[in-house]
Amino acid sequence: MKKIEVVAAIIREGNTIFATQRGYGEFEGMWEFPGGKMEADELPEAALAREIREELAVEVCVGERLCTVDYDYPQFHLTMHCFMCHIAAGVPQLLEHKSARWLSASELDAVEWLPADIEVVHLLRKTLQNITH
Repeated sequence: MKKIEVVAAIIREGNTIFATQRGYGEFEGMWEFPGGKMEADELPEAALAREIREELAVEVCVGERLCTVDYDYPQFHLTMHCFMCHIAAGVPQLLEHKSARWLSASELDAVEWLPADIEVVHLLRKTLQNITH
């Protein structure tokens, strides 16, 4: 089975998380955390900063790794390294996505997430609820 390794940004502002809606491909219309494929010999943090610059035209500070998700899609195996981030400069522009939303813990189920992102959503819900209490 083909293996793909990607990075994803969990961009937090206060008690909300930034989610993007895919505008292309097999999963068009579903929601995800922005990010993308790592290039050869690229560190995950550097790949994530580059991908967010390319997708959203903002600079992010890449923080700690939240989790790594392994998920088997029918056509490939995905390894997704998820990092907590915050926007250091700029306002997000949708260069590759159809839509975007800032979601609170109670709103995380308001969108249809890509299958690999659901595990991250469950972890985030607990994290955000702990912050607000």
